[in-house]
Amino acid sequence: MAMEGYQSFFKRVAGVDAAHGWQGTLGSSPEIRNRLICVPTGFGKTLGVLSAWAYNRIARQNEAWPRRLVWCLPMRTLVEQTVAEVERVVAPLGVNVYTVMGGKDAGEWYLHPEVNAVIVGTQDMLLSRALNRGYAAPRARWPMEFGLLNCDCLWVMDEVQLMDVGLATSAQLQQFREEDHAKTFRPSYTWWMSATLQPEWLKSVDTRVMVEKLKADVLKIRPEHRSGPLWEDVSKTVEVVDVGHPDVADVVIDRHTRLADGDYGRITLIVLNRVASAVDLYKELIKRGRTRENTRLVHSRFRGVERRGWREQFLSRSRCAKGTDLVIVATQVVEAGVDISAGCLITDLAPWPSLVQRFGRAARYGGHADIVVLDAKPADDKEAAPYAMTELDEARCALGRLTDVSQKSLDAFDAALSTEERQRLYPYDPPNLLLRKELDELFDTTPDLTGADLDISRFIRAGQERDCQVFWAEWEGEKPPKTLQPHRDALCAVPVYGDSGAQKWMFNKEQLKNDLHSNVFVWDYLDDAWREPKSIREVYPGRLLMVRTTVGGYNVEAGFTGDKPGKNPVAISQIAAAAPKPDELDAAGENNDSLSEAARFQTIAAHGAAVASECVAIAKRCGLLEELARILSIAGRYHDLGKAHPAFRGLIAPSPSSGMQDVPDLAKAPQEAWTGRRTPGFRHELASALALMELLARVDQQHPALLGACRDMISAFALQPEAAPATPVPASLGEELRALTAGQFNLLVYLVCAHHGKVRAALHACPADQETAADDERGMPIRGIKDGDALPPARMMDAQDKEQTVADIDLHLAPAMLGLSGRYGPSWRERTIALQKWYGPFALAWMEALLRVADVRASREVQS
Repeated sequence: MAMEGYQSFFKRVAGVDAAHGWQGTLGSSPEIRNRLICVPTGFGKTLGVLSAWAYNRIARQNEAWPRRLVWCLPMRTLVEQTVAEVERVVAPLGVNVYTVMGGKDAGEWYLHPEVNAVIVGTQDMLLSRALNRGYAAPRARWPMEFGLLNCDCLWVMDEVQLMDVGLATSAQLQQFREEDHAKTFRPSYTWWMSATLQPEWLKSVDTRVMVEKLKADVLKIRPEHRSGPLWEDVSKTVEVVDVGHPDVADVVIDRHTRLADGDYGRITLIVLNRVASAVDLYKELIKRGRTRENTRLVHSRFRGVERRGWREQFLSRSRCAKGTDLVIVATQVVEAGVDISAGCLITDLAPWPSLVQRFGRAARYGGHADIVVLDAKPADDKEAAPYAMTELDEARCALGRLTDVSQKSLDAFDAALSTEERQRLYPYDPPNLLLRKELDELFDTTPDLTGADLDISRFIRAGQERDCQVFWAEWEGEKPPKTLQPHRDALCAVPVYGDSGAQKWMFNKEQLKNDLHSNVFVWDYLDDAWREPKSIREVYPGRLLMVRTTVGGYNVEAGFTGDKPGKNPVAISQIAAAAPKPDELDAAGENNDSLSEAARFQTIAAHGAAVASECVAIAKRCGLLEELARILSIAGRYHDLGKAHPAFRGLIAPSPSSGMQDVPDLAKAPQEAWTGRRTPGFRHELASALALMELLARVDQQHPALLGACRDMISAFALQPEAAPATPVPASLGEELRALTAGQFNLLVYLVCAHHGKVRAALHACPADQETAADDERGMPIRGIKDGDALPPARMMDAQDKEQTVADIDLHLAPAMLGLSGRYGPSWRERTIALQKWYGPFALAWMEALLRVADVRASREVQS
């Protein structure tokens, strides 16, 4: 029955009569688990995986399957092609598809954790977010995306042979998720997929048990299904030619001239290992009389606006028709995800997995193709770059044993390999391996004293293949306005390092000074503005840079050139820059409170009740345990209590006509009521958390979450307890707090403090605090709050939706100190470490995200 149901569903969404055998096996299985999928190119990997998830999660409503399908690809060009296929299949099912590829228009997928969705992106963007350091994302959103991408997700690591160290990172991450499986309320799984996938690539000291299980059940095309035109009626003769790149144009012209016009046209595909070589060959072919219309250049250093038409113009099956005359000069970007069938393939010698992928672009729909492998006989690793000499040597040996590289011949060749031969032909030795300790350290998003963070780029890409995002724009004056933001199609991926990298292009390395004064700017998420980079270290992987068009460095025909500044101005397209769509979570300046701006006034009590209600609704749809849903609801009611602080109150001055002048505890106000008088660095959510701790101390200072669990230690260290005042707390609120366990209270106070993503695992003074002159004996503030600050009375809703008034509360910074305090017991850091151990970093960040989502949704209700 399951197979019949899947086949019927597949026929409807795919528009074909029947699924391949391996697709049926995958889609009809109701069990969700980690998988290895090793299927040749051209046999429907994308459609098979997509339909399996959609059938089980949407059609069958199998709650065991994750809500989010996260499709991770090694290159931007693959993302664009995959998105088109995904949208074709799932859009009719009412599923939203989001693209995470840099820029400001990825969509608000993170605001709908309970809804089915497909997220497609590059390994740079997705893995960096899974490591809590999202490239091109504001720091405040890092933990939100970290939680949502490590819980309730099915990760598809597609074309893993191109992912270098990112593949190892994906395996380590899944292993750490497995270790936290019992702690995670909505687990995540990973499917690794490639035509040349080797299980040993995933193996490490941490993953060895997981990999052994995966090896026992690799999904492949069964022998009885290896028949039909793509197996029996295809031939691909291969020869190796010793030639240097200066002679490649002769080879291309000769081979293309000899190529007959068949059912799929006359198409010659050239795949070279370096962008510079591809650009030079393209220019030479144009110089020799090839037209630009019938000669195309494809590599990864183009803007989206130039790439956007490639699929329709020449990189699709529809273009492979009789009468087509086309020469495509490309790099590794066509190794995967490109649905064309070349009658002649000319390729540089490359590692064997790459060659197998390239062979798949020839005679893809059947028939015959001629394949020429260019062997320049590199003398050392520098000449062999971007590959290693040993990889090319092994590929050369393999080619010496073959005269045909059709899928049938490659299968026979692969089956005959010994274990040693396989290891040599498919080597994988990642230079960096993510450790559990490093992952746990990444949970804390607090920058160090210099404003820097732990470097994760070594876990995403190896060597020089680490990109920043550049866009060219025009503006008046020296400094661009903050509203000048890139459209995704205006971005160009540029390598950070190397001779053709952004650092060398923009900086004089000897002087470490910017060569492009007032012409190059980086986006600063802390200051929420563009600023000039001060040193070469500020151009790093994932960084967003804006360059004035007069600087040059880009050509619409050749892509990024890295020309000497000022040589050729860049043509700017209509989509090059656009004002950003309002996004409260992107407004990451330390003093930003855009969520507090609304169309009408709203009190702390009313907004807290609205957020609590939203928390309950989200938790129910996500299947969260009732106990934790209750904690989220309480956090929703308390999260903005800190807005009663004078630093926030002073921001709002209702006009006499508003009728709100005598309402002191406002959480929301229209734009015209805001004064703009901000206390540098002030964070109301910290005030909320400190107020909660003081309230519990008033109710029961010997509560296990405070002094109750450490009486003996306080006595042993002769600490002097600091008695909380006997100020009464409304009974309904007090008993609710008293009933919490220590762990529940710690979770509550953490969620309240972390609900904007700016004050989380550690309590440290920010730069604005350090610049604030000490005007009394209370010392340096932390996030704009000084020890002993008074929180005036404020109204709150209790669990029965009855309004209660909380009396004045003195805020104390004791939790920020190391060790025990005589007022609250364990420090803030001790509490957050305990929470991280109990729930694991993934589940803790996921709950953090749920509260943030509820806050944003409730806030938007009063913003319209």
